[in-house]
Amino acid sequence: MTREELHAKIKAQLAAFDANDWLLLIREQQAADIADELQQMDANEVQQLLVALPDRELADLFGYFTPAQQDTLLALFDKNDSARLLAEMAHDERVDIYNRLSDEKQKAILPKLAKKEQEDILRLAAYEEGTVGALATSAYVALRAHMTVAEALRYVRSHAEGMETIYQLYVVDGKQTLLGTLSLRDLMTSDDDAAVAEIMNTELLTVNALEPQQAAADMIRRYDLLALPVINGGDRFIGIVTVDDAMDVDVEESTEDFHKGGGTLALKDVSLREVSTWTMFMKRAPWLLILVFANMFSGEVLEYYEDTIITYVALVFFLPLLVDSGGNAGSQAATLMVRALATGDLHMKDWFKTLGKEFWVALLLGIAMSVAVFGLGVYRGGVEIAMVVSISMVAVVLAGSMIGMSLPFLLSKLKLDPATASAPLITSIADFVGVLLYFYIAVKLLGMPDIGYLPI
Repeated sequence: MTREELHAKIKAQLAAFDANDWLLLIREQQAADIADELQQMDANEVQQLLVALPDRELADLFGYFTPAQQDTLLALFDKNDSARLLAEMAHDERVDIYNRLSDEKQKAILPKLAKKEQEDILRLAAYEEGTVGALATSAYVALRAHMTVAEALRYVRSHAEGMETIYQLYVVDGKQTLLGTLSLRDLMTSDDDAAVAEIMNTELLTVNALEPQQAAADMIRRYDLLALPVINGGDRFIGIVTVDDAMDVDVEESTEDFHKGGGTLALKDVSLREVSTWTMFMKRAPWLLILVFANMFSGEVLEYYEDTIITYVALVFFLPLLVDSGGNAGSQAATLMVRALATGDLHMKDWFKTLGKEFWVALLLGIAMSVAVFGLGVYRGGVEIAMVVSISMVAVVLAGSMIGMSLPFLLSKLKLDPATASAPLITSIADFVGVLLYFYIAVKLLGMPDIGYLPI
């Protein structure tokens, strides 16, 4: 079914609701596609369609809405529909939703849930947003070390429904201490009479619940895990982080870094389609306003070298070319450094080694670009101007690259997000430095009088 056909069928349900046809459509089509169509429609109409679904289908579909849309719809749900939704949703997803509810709605919904579900929600909700504990789910299969393989297999079969994964099993004691892990493959290929304690893996990879959620995502990616056990103080096993949740974290972090890299504050938990004009203004205005004042320094430099510009007007022609080249080189270097720091490919101890490598790369780039502009310099202003432009090109590309490479490291050292070293920020700093270098070199090579100290 095409997207146009799916849209038409959903519209038909809004016009003349038929419970059987609606349920059949939900079960035949991908929930992600249906949710995408519903998010473009009126929330009141969508709410009526959702509450008409059985619990399982409601929870599956609801999980594909954006957090902002989920909050809008939950405000329209009564406490009974909200409770049956939370009861069926994945453990980690329902905790996220519960944490966003008002205190009043939390108190209204919680008593409607089974005691086990209440305890699960309150335990996971106790962890601060952005930590591994808040990301963890308790939907795992836990075995005991004294079980035989045959007993463990029967237990897995009876408890598999609703679990995030059964491919990785966890062995705990009576105090919920994690003793080992066991893959379903190993369990199925072992003798029925063997004890779980004999075949479990006791070399554990775990992550602390209080760590940032990116730590779990990094470990899952590094060690190619399907799920990562989460422990709290005293090695108490509280849940797992699955590979799909780790992928969501990576996407969220990458999106945030991408936004910052463009000089925009991160848009969290909202799509660009839904965000308001005011929110977009507030996300984009701060950096632009800061950079307005930063760029004024370049104007001060131009005023300082006014006599040089009047004498050699041809210099102005190459100014945009040079400062843009420095900014572009800086943006390239910063992009590579920010990504390498984010993925763990580089660390602070690599700064000097990376600085040296970047110097030689930037020098070669600057020489190549200087050769490219030399002929244009001769054509526009003669050999003297061409020499000034060529030497300045090498200098500004070197400076821009050094700034772009160093700033992410400096921000990391100060415990700040390296992604803050955005392209606009790097470009503005490189522009200022580039203008200074260009006219300083011009004054020296063209034999202009020494006009004093540089305006720094």
